[in-house]
Amino acid sequence: MNLSTKRVLIATATLATALVLAACGAKDGGHDGMPGMDHGASPQTSSTQGFNSADVMFAQMMIPHHQQALEMATLAETRASDPEVKQLAAAIKSAQDPEITTLKGWLTTWGQPLEASMSHGMSGMLTAEDMKNLGAATGADFDKAFATLMIAHHKGAIEMADQEITGGQYPAAIELARSVKTSQGEEVATMEAILKRLG
Repeated sequence: MNLSTKRVLIATATLATALVLAACGAKDGGHDGMPGMDHGASPQTSSTQGFNSADVMFAQMMIPHHQQALEMATLAETRASDPEVKQLAAAIKSAQDPEITTLKGWLTTWGQPLEASMSHGMSGMLTAEDMKNLGAATGADFDKAFATLMIAHHKGAIEMADQEITGGQYPAAIELARSVKTSQGEEVATMEAILKRLG
């Protein structure tokens, strides 16, 4: 083998090695600085990025909070006498039922339990006695009790929403928290007006 041929072979081998290394680098770290550009990532990997403990707590606590609101709204279907109370209860069910599904979906996607591992106090939650008394009331008595208890319940949800807005990381959860704060704030104002009207 003459010197010229040897040089060509060395150059070819060097180029081949460089190409292999470049290809490996592109595969392993080529998207490190490009969020959202890794189209090769599995859906589970990409969907579990970007959430924190505040997001998890928000979802875990808001589920039972919403569920109790649905129970209260269901009572209103047969016990309320005021049309505006009935209309408000229907709106609460329409909004919060799908939100529960969304919250459960996030927790499942994140690989987190649907319930918190330890008990956390949730502001505005009714006691068993409160629910019993509300279920026993009818007519105007129910309307007043429903509005009074639901105002406190909504204010508790708004408090949790504020915590998510300031401490959360998952964009969709923060967006939902803002929606809860706005919609339930408007419903609180409506219920306060109902109470004033009922006297």
